Amino acid sequence: MNKVLRSVGATLASAWRLSPGRLITAALLMMLGAVSGPLLALFLGVAVDAALDRRTDVAVWTAAAAAVSVLLSLTMEHFAHIFFFELGDLHKQDTERQLGDLAHGPVGLALHERRDAADRFELLRQQSWTLGQSVQTVLAIGVLLTQITLTAVLLARIEPWLLLLPIFGVPPLIAGRLAEKRLERAELATAESTRMSWHLFDLALSSTAAKEIRLFGLGGELRRRHAAVRREVDSRLRRAELAGAALRFTGQLIFALGYIGSIVLVVRAAVSGERTVGDVVLAITLAVQTNAQAAGAVALAQALQRNARAFGWLSWIRDATPPESGPPADQTPPAVLTDGIELRDVAFRYPGTDTDVLRGLSMRIPSGTIVAIVGDNGSGKSTLVKLLCQFYRPTAGEITIDGVDLRRLDPLGWRQRISASFQDYIRLELRARSSIGLGDLPRLDEPGAVERAIRRADAEGVIDRLPIGLETYLGKSYDNGAELSGGQWQRIALSRAMMRDDPLLLLLDEPAAALDPLTEHALFDRYSDAARDVGIRTGGVTVFVSHRFSTVRMADLILVVSDGRIAESGSHDELLALNGMYAEFFSQQADAYR
Repeated sequence: MNKVLRSVGATLASAWRLSPGRLITAALLMMLGAVSGPLLALFLGVAVDAALDRRTDVAVWTAAAAAVSVLLSLTMEHFAHIFFFELGDLHKQDTERQLGDLAHGPVGLALHERRDAADRFELLRQQSWTLGQSVQTVLAIGVLLTQITLTAVLLARIEPWLLLLPIFGVPPLIAGRLAEKRLERAELATAESTRMSWHLFDLALSSTAAKEIRLFGLGGELRRRHAAVRREVDSRLRRAELAGAALRFTGQLIFALGYIGSIVLVVRAAVSGERTVGDVVLAITLAVQTNAQAAGAVALAQALQRNARAFGWLSWIRDATPPESGPPADQTPPAVLTDGIELRDVAFRYPGTDTDVLRGLSMRIPSGTIVAIVGDNGSGKSTLVKLLCQFYRPTAGEITIDGVDLRRLDPLGWRQRISASFQDYIRLELRARSSIGLGDLPRLDEPGAVERAIRRADAEGVIDRLPIGLETYLGKSYDNGAELSGGQWQRIALSRAMMRDDPLLLLLDEPAAALDPLTEHALFDRYSDAARDVGIRTGGVTVFVSHRFSTVRMADLILVVSDGRIAESGSHDELLALNGMYAEFFSQQADAYR
């Protein structure tokens, strides 16, 4: 109940903040429609008694009042919906903005890499419509309470014991709440399978996946797997829904018994002369409305439960990423690196796990150095890159920048001095100029900035092939968008990484995986020259992650990472002379290219 009340308060506060005028207007219109129902019953009862007593004036006026009540009942809610929809859309947009802030607000990646967080993000994505309807639901609760109050007053006017009739509406409410809890548990339990079903469905519509699906004849298999996952999800949800339906039926049956009993007692009182025919009409009309109110209460209770669940998921996500422990980030990055970057006995394990991905890492990278990190998949190379970007903090040990603990540097300020291209780069389907220029947002419109980045990334050939150059839209989101190959998209991503002129840290995490070895080698040659220029100007350090040993041989320092540790380090010649892991891997790749 506390969750429901908190969600109601949050919805009203949001609606008032977004548009108090729409909220007040919608509430007044709904309230006019709400009072019309009970008043209609009252006017009908008075009109019937007046007609039987031949009081024509009273009968006419009360009949006219009943007609006005019907008109209000039919029209007020319709006009209120105009404001509902506008306010609901504003509320939905505001909630989506909050969700975006929650997704991108944390400075680290912990929230994005948690399965339980992914479950709630997926459920919110599926049920975003719930949040849009929450304003109408909350106002409808106020309307329903007003109707119940007026109905109770009029029922007490006939017989005080008729006030027991609304009590019979409580079992349907309790049953509805229990049913919603069953459904919520089922939805959370099937969230992972639901994500898988959406993934398989998205594959069926993906132009990128279409080639392999057809080549390997996977269409039938993917459909089979999608159907199997959907059967699993639907079966569990259906069981929860059937159990909920049984609960709701039981609640409604209890109300029906109370409803029938009340009508029978009022009719008997009228037959014995204790009540008038108008009282019978009033009681029957109010009983019908009470039945509608009970059904409405059940539906609104379900909607409130859904709304409370959605707000609960938002609150869970908001609380899921606690503040990082350690010293406060109260220092700014240096303008120039003079000493370099040092790792001192660094260890790291991902949140929620009990295994160290990195352990005992100690090394010093002098300013202006080009470092290459090599190793098998899963050895910890990309995790080390995440630590350098402050996406995570080390579990143990420390990383220093010119002797200052990296945790003391403002993450946003530090990242502004980083230039990076990742293996899983973004395909920004915008104009080519924007897709590249967003790599340094303040300089997006600076003349020549994008063109210089393109030259550094050796991507002139990609831009030259576009129909209208940098003004061409990229991707299939646009009718006239240019579709690029994987290698061309990677050149765009590399150009974006080259937008910053004076970074202190340049990170290339498998940046040329979609390029052939010769192209990657040529690109690294060009990038090495640019990196050395940056090193001279700012002392910037370049970190290059690659699985191609022929490319990294030109680095000043090569780190071989294995099982979360630095197994070997040195220059290419030093590591060959060591005749260890690096020498073995280098020889194997060299033989493969002969």
